[in-house]
Amino acid sequence: MNISTTRGCALGVALSGCLALLPAYAGEAAEQPGAGSKQGDIGAVTGLAIGAVAAGPVGAVIGAAAGALLGDRYHRQAQSSAALGEQLKQSEVQRAQLTDSVAQLDGSLSQARARGDELAAQLGHTDQLGLDVGFRTDDDSVAAQAMSPLLKLGALAASLPQAEVWVAGFADPRGSDAYNDELSLRRAVNVAAVLASAGVARERIHIEAHGKTEAQEADGDRDGYALERRVTVRLQLPGSGEVAGRD
Repeated sequence: MNISTTRGCALGVALSGCLALLPAYAGEAAEQPGAGSKQGDIGAVTGLAIGAVAAGPVGAVIGAAAGALLGDRYHRQAQSSAALGEQLKQSEVQRAQLTDSVAQLDGSLSQARARGDELAAQLGHTDQLGLDVGFRTDDDSVAAQAMSPLLKLGALAASLPQAEVWVAGFADPRGSDAYNDELSLRRAVNVAAVLASAGVARERIHIEAHGKTEAQEADGDRDGYALERRVTVRLQLPGSGEVAGRD
């Protein structure tokens, strides 16, 4: 048997061993990320060829294994790079969305400030911003139809922290002074509670009870009495002058 025949047999043995190892490698690679990758297969074949030429049968086996590992590593790196690129792309999209949200918020805040300044300017030129709440005879409960206007006025006052709110209770001329003083106070307190529920700080609400001291209707004028049973609510900014309803 000549040398070339011996080498051929050895190469055949090496190739058989390499082929026997490949299923085991495939089973191990299947448990790893990127298993069965095209780059790993190419690396194994390339390593086998180079190893066979450079170092004979043993080199073929070693070259095949090394080539497969290098090819699989390249495949994993390519997958990692692709995943990183996708994450960076998503981050850019999120950053653009956040920038847009901040811009919209700035616009909303600017509009709110402009509206607040406009309201403050209007309030500064008048002392008539307010409303009157009527009551039934010998009653201190706020009527349902008065709730909505009160809540709206309270929301306006809450948006103007420099504004003070004056709540004054009145009663018609029937009954004693002491009774009407107490009744008008209860009416004013109940109205103030509605304003507070709309967000007005209680320290900005000033409550007064006038009883029947300012009643102007003649005794027996029942229609006129309805105008006396009331609570007046007025808003005032510092320096805007006397509060409406106090003159």
